[in-house]
Amino acid sequence: MDLLITDTLVVTCDDERRILERAAVAISGDRIVAIGDTETLRRNWPRHEALNGRGLAVLPGFINAHTHTILTSLRGTVEDWDGNAVYSYMSPISYTMDDGERAVMAELGCLEAIRSGCTTLVDPFRHVPAYARRMAAPGLRLWLSENCADIDTRRIRFGEYAVDEAFGRTFLDRTVAGIEAFHGTENGRLRCQIAAHATDNCSPAMLRSLLDLASKHNLTRTIHLAQGADEVAAVRAMHGCTPAEYLHREGFLGPDLVGAHWTFCTRSDIELLARTRTQMVHCPANSSRRGPHPVLIGLIRDAGITISLGTDNMTEDMFQAMKIGQIVHRGGRGREKELGVTPQPQDTLDMITRNAAGSVGAAEEIGQVRPGMKADLTLIDLNQPVMRPLIRPVANLVHYGHPGIVHSVLVDGQFVMRDRRVLTIDEPALLAEAQVVTRRVWERMIAANPDIPPPPGGLRWFDA
Repeated sequence: MDLLITDTLVVTCDDERRILERAAVAISGDRIVAIGDTETLRRNWPRHEALNGRGLAVLPGFINAHTHTILTSLRGTVEDWDGNAVYSYMSPISYTMDDGERAVMAELGCLEAIRSGCTTLVDPFRHVPAYARRMAAPGLRLWLSENCADIDTRRIRFGEYAVDEAFGRTFLDRTVAGIEAFHGTENGRLRCQIAAHATDNCSPAMLRSLLDLASKHNLTRTIHLAQGADEVAAVRAMHGCTPAEYLHREGFLGPDLVGAHWTFCTRSDIELLARTRTQMVHCPANSSRRGPHPVLIGLIRDAGITISLGTDNMTEDMFQAMKIGQIVHRGGRGREKELGVTPQPQDTLDMITRNAAGSVGAAEEIGQVRPGMKADLTLIDLNQPVMRPLIRPVANLVHYGHPGIVHSVLVDGQFVMRDRRVLTIDEPALLAEAQVVTRRVWERMIAANPDIPPPPGGLRWFDA
């Protein structure tokens, strides 16, 4: 698309973190070709379609660096349950679904992501080749990966941690199939990562296989790291060390690895992760459902570790991630030693733009508004109460922003949402279909797994 957004506020997130007033952004095809004075760009690109950006702000498209869109099927249920939701709900429901049902819930996640200003999702899960194409159809940029494990995640809730090579081979085969079928397709919008599910369900042999695949295909890697106390205990029992130490022993840490959560990483773990330049993706909103996330985020930030933000489960709302993340990070040492008013809002915005782009090896393509970058842009409506008065726009955005202020979203220079209307999804039909699918899957899961209790308050289905 050839587009000229004129007379707008541009939050560049470039190296100088410039904010340009009454500026213009020129897009040719899938790239930003110029930023600058509106009148100058009008003269230089007279044939481009003009979009009056007065009252709007143009930002890099938000990048959700860790999410599981299919788990929209659990929204409003397990957030208030105090057990191990990963193995007692998340794994069982993902296996209960058929491929069509997974695709519906993944598309629902994409819809919410677009309305939340996201242009990119990083989504490690399972059975990915079966729904990748439908997930790509709404036009988002995607990094997808098969969450590999060779300890049966369906059996862990029963305390069974035996290595199952056949189970693991299934995931490795799906990983290869996904890379061969999808990596680099959709004009480069659809790419693959290598994902180890977690430290408590991947043997040393599985980790070595994944390292080999990453090296062969030159792909970045991700893993859930020290997410729960049960994981830490299991790794200690099996390997005699912490999850971070286990990964280091197997040669799995490094700058191309992004670990999610780090909830139970120790001080020595953080030193090890910093030394190996391993990156962190923090999911502060989801991780704080049962109270403020206890991760040692102050020490992690002090160590110079690159931090991105994700939403994890049941939501794609990046505004919530930024708001709660800012609070958690500012209290990252508790009462022992307060962090003060750091990070600043621009630092937090960097976590869903520049930092997140780097986490998937795409820092030269996305995450900034500057010439040569992909035209992945989020347009914010400044004429909303939460954005006025307009003194420090990034502060308003981080502290008070919400999905309702997202005006338009472009990916590869194409609108996926324009003037609050999603163009790539039949929204009413999808919402209705997702309701039907979720009820059907929940009923099957409970019937097939009598040991799984209904969520707090039971299940009641509303026909609204």
